[in-house]
Amino acid sequence: MNNYVDIENIDNILAPWRELIGDDYQGYRNHVIRMASFCLLLEPCSKEEQEKIEIAACFHDIGIWTNQTLDYLPPSIPPAREYLEKNGLGDWEPEISQMILEHHKIRKVNNGVSRLTELFRKGDLVDFSRGAFKFGLSKTAFSEVIREFPNAGFHSMLVKRSAKWFLKHPLNPLPMMKW
Repeated sequence: MNNYVDIENIDNILAPWRELIGDDYQGYRNHVIRMASFCLLLEPCSKEEQEKIEIAACFHDIGIWTNQTLDYLPPSIPPAREYLEKNGLGDWEPEISQMILEHHKIRKVNNGVSRLTELFRKGDLVDFSRGAFKFGLSKTAFSEVIREFPNAGFHSMLVKRSAKWFLKHPLNPLPMMKW
């Protein structure tokens, strides 16, 4: 049983998006849970920090579906902002937005609004790289999370969407990546 994230909270946040995400839902849900779990395994967090990570994780790639684009970082912000405002958490918006906008940065985030921006980048990279980058996370901890929340087609969906994007945008093959 996963003791790292509040799965019920994640499921409640993602529920309104299930139909839009469609066949990719289970893969995205598991990715959200894995990357948030990796964040919490990499560094201890307060309950408030954990909630921020979970919210940002739910929305960090949502622009893939809301805007049908691989250039999904900016389109992922409005749904997160709307959720925060609706739930009386509007003061978290700068931090959550930066976590979303910087999570594909290749280099370390040195100018984050909080330490969570860099931690979030690392957590996503652990999952995206399928453990090639672990930032000190044990192989056992990584394997346990992967075993409990399998890929469910998430990475293959990204590969397919990337291939389609490349055919239309050969000069901008990975628009979500940041130096």
